[in-house]
Amino acid sequence: MSLIRVLLAILFPPLAVYDRGCGSILIVLLLTLAGWIPGVIGALVILNKN
Repeated sequence: MSLIRVLLAILFPPLAVYDRGCGSILIVLLLTLAGWIPGVIGALVILNKN
């Protein structure tokens, strides 16, 4: 995980996972719509996976 990705995950979570596939973007987008903190956590979890 790069520093830019972490900052992007904090500021706008769906944009941070754009290269992980459509499913990841959709999940993070729904979590972000439910609340900002769940979206950030979801994006960081997806970015942490190898």
